[in-house]
Amino acid sequence: MKKMNLIVLMIVLILLPAATVFSHCEIPCGIYDDQMRIKMVREHIATIEKSIKAIQTLEKEKDHNANQLIRWVMNKEEHANQLQEIVTQYFMTQRIKTDAKDYSKKLETLHQMLIYSMKCKQTTDLSHVEKLKSLVTEFEKLYFVKK
Repeated sequence: MKKMNLIVLMIVLILLPAATVFSHCEIPCGIYDDQMRIKMVREHIATIEKSIKAIQTLEKEKDHNANQLIRWVMNKEEHANQLQEIVTQYFMTQRIKTDAKDYSKKLETLHQMLIYSMKCKQTTDLSHVEKLKSLVTEFEKLYFVKK
């Protein structure tokens, strides 16, 4: 029965249409708040972590509420998607310049954030959340270098 619930859950998640997420415009308006974006990424990570813990708790219950389980999985997915949106559409597309100092390292760190965000969607392994936290800290140190 548990496997059947998970199969149904996966089918529902695959068939759900992706929500449109709007990020800061790609028009060079000059209005950027990089610190706020980092704070938003950390908030998404915290929400993913809370979702994973709720999923793990619900899965341990003999007669868990399938609706609540699905809601927590969808919440985890949504916040991982939003994190990926900030990384790609805000930082990679608009803020990291190809001639920037440590360009390769910044790009590599952002790419790893995308990978671990994906892993958070695929599993309930909290080690992926911890890796995301350390990657954000690493990126923050690279990005906000004192001039």
